[in-house]
Amino acid sequence: MRKKRRFSLLLTVIMAVTMLAGCGNQNGSTGKTGEDGKISISMYMWDRSMFKEFTPWLEQKFPDIEFTFIQSYNTMEYYKDLLARGEDMPDIITCRRFSLNDAAPLADYLMDLSQTEVAGTFYSSYLEVNREDSGAIRWLPMCAEVDSIMANKDLFDQYNIPLPTNYSEFVAAIDAFEAVGIKGFQTDWDYDYSCLETIQGCAIPELMSLEGTQWRMDYESETDDHQVGLDDTVWPMVFEKYAQFLKDVRFEPGDEELRFTPVTEAFRNGQTAMIRNTAALADIITKEDGFNSVILPYFGETSEDNWILTYPMCQMAVSGKVEEDEAKKKAIMDILLAVFSEEGQKAVAAGTSVLSYNKEVNISSSPALQYAQDYIDSNHLYMRLASTEVFAVSQDVAHRMMTGEYDARSAYEAFNAQITNYVDPDAEEILFTQKNDYSNDFGVHGSAAASSMMNTLRAAFDDQIAIGYSPVASTSIYAGTYTLQQAKWVLTARNAIYRGEYTGEEVRRIMEWLVNVKEDGSNPIYHRNLMPVTSGLEYTVTETERGKFALEDITVDSKPLDDNATYTVLLVGADTFLEHETFCNCPMPEDLKSKREAYLVNDYSSQECMQEALTKTKQFLEPTEYVTILSAK
Repeated sequence: MRKKRRFSLLLTVIMAVTMLAGCGNQNGSTGKTGEDGKISISMYMWDRSMFKEFTPWLEQKFPDIEFTFIQSYNTMEYYKDLLARGEDMPDIITCRRFSLNDAAPLADYLMDLSQTEVAGTFYSSYLEVNREDSGAIRWLPMCAEVDSIMANKDLFDQYNIPLPTNYSEFVAAIDAFEAVGIKGFQTDWDYDYSCLETIQGCAIPELMSLEGTQWRMDYESETDDHQVGLDDTVWPMVFEKYAQFLKDVRFEPGDEELRFTPVTEAFRNGQTAMIRNTAALADIITKEDGFNSVILPYFGETSEDNWILTYPMCQMAVSGKVEEDEAKKKAIMDILLAVFSEEGQKAVAAGTSVLSYNKEVNISSSPALQYAQDYIDSNHLYMRLASTEVFAVSQDVAHRMMTGEYDARSAYEAFNAQITNYVDPDAEEILFTQKNDYSNDFGVHGSAAASSMMNTLRAAFDDQIAIGYSPVASTSIYAGTYTLQQAKWVLTARNAIYRGEYTGEEVRRIMEWLVNVKEDGSNPIYHRNLMPVTSGLEYTVTETERGKFALEDITVDSKPLDDNATYTVLLVGADTFLEHETFCNCPMPEDLKSKREAYLVNDYSSQECMQEALTKTKQFLEPTEYVTILSAK
């Protein structure tokens, strides 16, 4: 039986135990008012990209609301885990990886939005895919990312190779480029999303057929008593086409390990003519590299069979507890109307090329989409099937096809076997039992959960100082058993790890970079829970005005920071959030960045670092009061 099948029973048992133990809500919908009597609303973001323009826009749009923004995880399992340990759902939640299949166990905890004003702003066809058998709609799709085949139009022109309009021309273009020493097509095969999207992308006409549509409806509405495997009509054809696709794009042994950076660098350098990626990246490349990067469809036998693969930038839902508070409910309905307006969706998109699912919302297409416009106008838009298990199984089966272990038939059989009995290995084995719980709520001395996490990392690797930033904690730490997956969820994703020696003066400058408003007004801290989280180092800041801070005193183990001393330092964070002009626009000083890059721990993710630390400590360690906030007089 699949692990998710056990969720309802597991949830009932754990919640009963949790309530008896007296463990209260830490992150979710509290119904409390915030500062100055403002309505307090918690909002969980699937990724830090939503902190670009969206969160500042929300705060400016709704000055009478006290928002708490948390970077969460892009999976329904994360929210199921919150419920399973007795916490409430946040007031508003977002998730990019979505299927009704995955979301079904959350339905009883979410508000039905089908009769709300905001639901009426959508084209009905796009809402229907989110409608439950009961008629309820609990998830609303944000504007769509376009993720198909990207081509270097200038390279095609240079070699007099026509842009393809069907699959045979696509293969001919690949062959023509290969003949002049240029890779025709490549993608970052290592990732689960690339495997999922290329499997589905090469067979969209089959998946969008009457039989394919019926299978998807059955799969999305499966129940404990009715599990749905692959059908024997559409899906054998999908794997036959994928096997041919791998052959036609000239997949070579070892390519299954290719990741994003080497693939995009080869494309930008003119060494590859076509890759799989998004319209957003095509726009960036056209702007930054000076050549025309355009989006093409996934090709069928004729141009009538071509499709654009899309997926919502995220899905959005509202906690059912919101209905218990009329003032909060009204505020959230106003927020949703604003979010799904043209202005709101542009804030979410933050300048990238997207398509809207809402009536009377015109988000203009970019030059990158000029060769895809006919398919957009004719509604040849395929929304990927993106359940948690489909992601994982697609990666496993695709890689085995790539290495020659599976042919089309054995790939079909393996995929079918796994999808009807999926088990996440990271969610099974118990790593340790946590004795104490620590909230991720930001208090007068920071986040206890974030402090505990950074204390754990520093102690495990025996550094004098640890500094985490932008942001690092995704959830509270609870008392109870932890699997590897649950331990990974505490630390936000996609952080880099650096370890090295710094003088006290350099440590001070790092903290100034992370805290102080810059001379041009750029601000590294919009929200208090984005403050750096330190271990072995304590600091004081003055809030000069709401959301703007100035660094004051720094101590190390309760002693003043010695500018001339040398300290071993562990840094955990993501520069893009702080440095990019559409985020905080606060670049790290060049000399510090150059030195720090030499300390990068290569091929070692922050989650792997956390996993190794916990094998040593067997606990998330006790938090400390790492920050003190003073108010300007």
